[in-house]
Amino acid sequence: MSAEVRRVDARELAARQAPEPEVEVELRVDLAGIHLDNPITTASGCFASGREVDRFYDVTELGAIVVKSITREPRQGLPTPRMAETPAGMLNAIGLQNPGVDAWLEHDLPWLAERGAKVIASIAGRTPDDFRHVARALRRQPGIVALEVNLSCPNVSHRGLVFACSGRDSAEVISAVRREAEVPVFAKLTADVTDLPGVAEQVVAAGADGLTLINTLLGMSIDPDTGRPGLANTYGGLSGPAIRPVAVRAVHQVHQALPEVPIIGCGGVREVGDVIQFVRAGASAVAVGTSTFVDPFVGQHLIGGLRRWLGERGYGSIAELRGAVQPW
Repeated sequence: MSAEVRRVDARELAARQAPEPEVEVELRVDLAGIHLDNPITTASGCFASGREVDRFYDVTELGAIVVKSITREPRQGLPTPRMAETPAGMLNAIGLQNPGVDAWLEHDLPWLAERGAKVIASIAGRTPDDFRHVARALRRQPGIVALEVNLSCPNVSHRGLVFACSGRDSAEVISAVRREAEVPVFAKLTADVTDLPGVAEQVVAAGADGLTLINTLLGMSIDPDTGRPGLANTYGGLSGPAIRPVAVRAVHQVHQALPEVPIIGCGGVREVGDVIQFVRAGASAVAVGTSTFVDPFVGQHLIGGLRRWLGERGYGSIAELRGAVQPW
């Protein structure tokens, strides 16, 4: 027997938490020409396509929904265990489990489009042609406002090295996607490189309209008693508050190198202050991922809390803070 779920209204919830500020605050942002009502988005992989969380609140209140990465063919994912808790986050090695682009277009996108959501479709693949194929399949589809290219995928042509660790390989993928896409293209990069601004410059030169920083960091855990890795895949992606300082640094470094390029900041966001850090570092929008496993309402809380935080300090818009880091 399924339990009844009561949807929560964001305005009602915010009113119970604290009074609205008297100052009118503008949360709308421009993201590579995409107009979002607020800067809070989901992070790919932590929200599926939104249907489950929509039972609790209207997910279209978020600035945009970044869906779980879509591939050319269906994928069952990696063997279990696929997730392991860490002191300040978690490790995961899911393996891009998804139904494939054709099934996603048939079953998931129509629901999102009917709800009126702004969809940023995350795409993944094993070869540049895989990425190109998915990008072509998503052309002229309702509700899709941008593509996010998940470059943290193994490149089968180059010994399994992930695309994002090579500026040249990343640029090749972005170029392939750019030839097919009719919406802005965001390259999602990892900080597991020695020259992130250099990789960012290469993907922008190849046609990326914006960047998502950062993807998970490669990590590992080992059971002290059994000696077995915490994940069946041995290594996995570290996410959560543990990576936030790295992510903020990455956004700031890339923004300094490419100040005109819009950035979606991502990594360990759970409080309003975390959002402000990313925006001050140079992000135009901020994605929330691992925190949704702890609190499904976190995105909703952040929108209301962000408006109050800005109003209490006399800011008229979130855009005033982009890149505003004060020197010592």
